[in-house]
Amino acid sequence: MNVRELVSALNDFASPALAESWDNVGLLVEPSPPHTVNTLFLTNDLTEEVMEEAVQKKADLVLSYHPPIFTPLKRVTWKTWKERLVVRALENRIGIYSPHTAYDAIPHGVNNWLTKGLGACTSVPLHPSTAPSSPAEGTHRVEFCADAEHLDAVLSKIKDVPEISCLTTLPARVEGEEQTRVSLNCSQKALLEIVALLSQNNLLHHKTEILLLQKPLLPHTGMGRLCTLSEPVSLSDIIERIKGHLQLPHIRVAVGAGRTLESPVKKAALCAGSGSSVLKGTEADLYLTGEMSHHDVLDAVANGISVILCEHSNTERGFLSELRDTLAIHLQNKINIIVSEKDRDPLQVA
Repeated sequence: MNVRELVSALNDFASPALAESWDNVGLLVEPSPPHTVNTLFLTNDLTEEVMEEAVQKKADLVLSYHPPIFTPLKRVTWKTWKERLVVRALENRIGIYSPHTAYDAIPHGVNNWLTKGLGACTSVPLHPSTAPSSPAEGTHRVEFCADAEHLDAVLSKIKDVPEISCLTTLPARVEGEEQTRVSLNCSQKALLEIVALLSQNNLLHHKTEILLLQKPLLPHTGMGRLCTLSEPVSLSDIIERIKGHLQLPHIRVAVGAGRTLESPVKKAALCAGSGSSVLKGTEADLYLTGEMSHHDVLDAVANGISVILCEHSNTERGFLSELRDTLAIHLQNKINIIVSEKDRDPLQVA
């Protein structure tokens, strides 16, 4: 596949618009065109060791879950390891694509995969995503009534206000009088001008409505998950399930105040990677994530919530095998997809 065709297909699989605003997702490094992708190489972290593996396996595009370029590069030299990644990629005509938090949000993404470690359960996003765009333009809808005496003058002035859309008029009867109902969409900035205009013309009264236009929520899409287990399970059993799912010999556990390893877990809140900000304030029996700050763990424990930490990328990496199979179907088996064997969490238990 041509790299642009492949990137379009990857964006269809998980829209970059679903990523967090602070994130850096999408095509990060592109070799000069034309560039054909025969082999797509999946990794959680693109380290120099993983890049060498991608070169040896003749990859044409690396899909790195974490973006290797996050803060802006001021130069591309051989001085730092992230600069060297870009040099090696371009020298070997390897593109780099990163989905990161877009894969956290989608229903078939990283967090959904992580829920499988809990056993049979239902889940909903902790922070639902809104549609990237909606049919309605603007941020607000304004509706008001005007009589024939004011209508033409007001409409003339309204049409001069920037960022106005969907302006319509309809006949209306208000308190037995023939009037015109005016409806329009506008931006936040334009709203202030519209309100001032209506006030000047004595039209801002109880027949005026100002509605906030909100983008619709996307089903099953968003950051984190709140999981309700089909049957309560002891914390010790949950620990063993998670270790098995993530294929880890050890994980870190903080038992909530007033709880024991035999206490039942019915609700679990989880977030792959670093979950403090996503999980904070959620009522649950258990928090499951890769890493949390010391003080956030103390807060959870004080509130009777147990915490399981598995290290950041250990809560994400296992998803790559499932992603390989899902992408193969999505891309109609047009390209070879392989998962890195060198990619691993930098932290080990000694």
